[in-house]
Amino acid sequence: MLRIGHGYDVHKLLTREEFVNTYPKRDPHYLILGGTQIEHNKLLAGHSDADVLIHAIMDSLLGALALGDIGKHFPDNSDEYEGISSMILLERVKELIEISNYQINNIDSTIIAEQPKLAKHIMGMRGNISKVLQIDLEQISIKATTTEKLGFIGREEGIAAEAICLMTQK
Repeated sequence: MLRIGHGYDVHKLLTREEFVNTYPKRDPHYLILGGTQIEHNKLLAGHSDADVLIHAIMDSLLGALALGDIGKHFPDNSDEYEGISSMILLERVKELIEISNYQINNIDSTIIAEQPKLAKHIMGMRGNISKVLQIDLEQISIKATTTEKLGFIGREEGIAAEAICLMTQK
């Protein structure tokens, strides 16, 4: 049996000063995408590390199995998940996939951001995801695009990501 899942996530971008004022206990040095630390003048706001790419991927995987969304499994009002690496949460989603007796065929994802430019980081992101999900690099596609300076993403107020996955019952 084949299952398809779709995921979408968006997080607001904050200046370093806004980030420090909002999240005084968190590291204000890197924007995190695909489990990769990226130097940028703005950082993503969120209860966890706000990794929009991993959140979209997790939602696609959970959706394919009709298991709800990441908010159901990792609520943003829980102290347990405050500042947590989304890669740890992805590992937990992998466990749910195994319990459900499914395997990932492939993941296709897109990051929508005006800045920073991401081409040089994509291979590292794919490697991070491949390692956690224990699937081949060739099963993971990550693309990046802009909105040509249109809308909140174009104004560099946020970053979004979409993902779709195909899964097969073992």
